[in-house]
Amino acid sequence: MLIDFHVHAFNEKIAAKAIAGLEATVHQKALTNGTIPETLQKMDEWGVDHAVILSIATKPSQQTVINDWAAELQKNSRLIPFGSVHPDAPDVYDELERISALGIKGIKLHPDYQHFEVDEPRLFPIYQKAAELGLVVVFHAGLDAVSPEYIHCVPEAAARAHKAVPEMTMVLAHVGGYRLWEDVYKHLAGLDGELYFDLSFHNECPDELFRALIEKHGARRFLMASDCPWGEIRTGVARIQAMELPEADKELIFHGNAERLLGL
Repeated sequence: MLIDFHVHAFNEKIAAKAIAGLEATVHQKALTNGTIPETLQKMDEWGVDHAVILSIATKPSQQTVINDWAAELQKNSRLIPFGSVHPDAPDVYDELERISALGIKGIKLHPDYQHFEVDEPRLFPIYQKAAELGLVVVFHAGLDAVSPEYIHCVPEAAARAHKAVPEMTMVLAHVGGYRLWEDVYKHLAGLDGELYFDLSFHNECPDELFRALIEKHGARRFLMASDCPWGEIRTGVARIQAMELPEADKELIFHGNAERLLGL
């Protein structure tokens, strides 16, 4: 089994506009048109059994619509849609309660798009509420093209947030911090608790450092991921397959850890 813990797709009404805007931001051609049907086609092509669909409420008014759509996506057993809240929404705690009541298993937060520092104390009650509800919280971590000169989630700050709210199940995308992997090793790898790294773009992390991260943090806390439509999962799978890891650890990375977190 293969579970992709980091996939983006959009409601068909906005997919074309959303993809065009993101392509202009990241200066990269998307691998899908952003719709669910084409995402499912890529999942078939790449051998992905289940995908966690991540959406981001970039302003408070978007969170209800995003979470309603996530609830609809649950009808497809191959998709595990996460919701999102915006930290500035006046009803953020009520919306977290609603997400949980809808059966959604987690949320995505993006400090760069949502304009917050990952270790801001004002965010800690939101993290605590998510933890109380049993929601997995996925963060974009490290460099992002939308804010290349100011990174809102650096490894040292992510470590402070984790230590402040250790009960939160925290997933840091892009191996803990895109292009900041030496700091990930220094500040995050090996910390206790439910702190996970997704493996989107892990092929960019140097081999020796990548092996050291897995050894220090433990295979049970890595999640296979692509960041589709900006990356595809096959090269990442091939890299893990070629590593000198126990087969049981590879299976944890490919699906076992995700199954445990998602209750599959």
